[in-house]
Amino acid sequence: MEYNTDRTQLHMPEYGRIIQQLVERCKTLETKEERTEMSHGIVDLMGQRNPSLRDEDNYKHKLWDHIYILANHDLDVDSPYPFPTEDELKSKPKQMEYPQLQGDFKFYGKSILQLIEKAIELEEGDEKEALIEVIANNMKKSYNIYNKEHVTDDVIFRHLKELSENRLDLTTIEALEKSKIYYSSTSNSTNTNKRNRYQKSNNNNPRNYQNKNRRK
Repeated sequence: MEYNTDRTQLHMPEYGRIIQQLVERCKTLETKEERTEMSHGIVDLMGQRNPSLRDEDNYKHKLWDHIYILANHDLDVDSPYPFPTEDELKSKPKQMEYPQLQGDFKFYGKSILQLIEKAIELEEGDEKEALIEVIANNMKKSYNIYNKEHVTDDVIFRHLKELSENRLDLTTIEALEKSKIYYSSTSNSTNTNKRNRYQKSNNNNPRNYQNKNRRK
């Protein structure tokens, strides 16, 4: 009986023992033409055994890379793609570069920078003013959520000036009504009205009156 411990190591277990045995058999063929022909057949079989690769770009290229790995980097065939070296396979992927916000303003997010650039490109007019209102509103919301504290309008204007590299200076803004920019005053009044309506409904509810009498 043959045990797995006595067999050659599976270089890519997802393909199974049969595929690797075929690759090892391919390496023993005498002529390069025979090895190349058999390699094409193995690659087709590998594609059937691993159909998820078909949804990826250049999946054929990946299959040829895999057959080279299964051959332990020792396969003399005419491949349609260059085989990767061992160093290339062992090398780690390069670290992705993430966009960095200026200073300590990362909590505003990349979308704010994109909106600022868009506002700078627009000509003076209602459309630009409306976009600035959106930017300021979202900046204040993001600031309050991240820092969990109230922020004044002047702070938002200063941050907007720094983020836009002095291209949007709203510290002396007069054309826009600040009350339209921020949501805090309207939301507070809305919450107050809701509380008043709730208290009024509770006072007019006969059950509440009876419950108060029972407590007495």
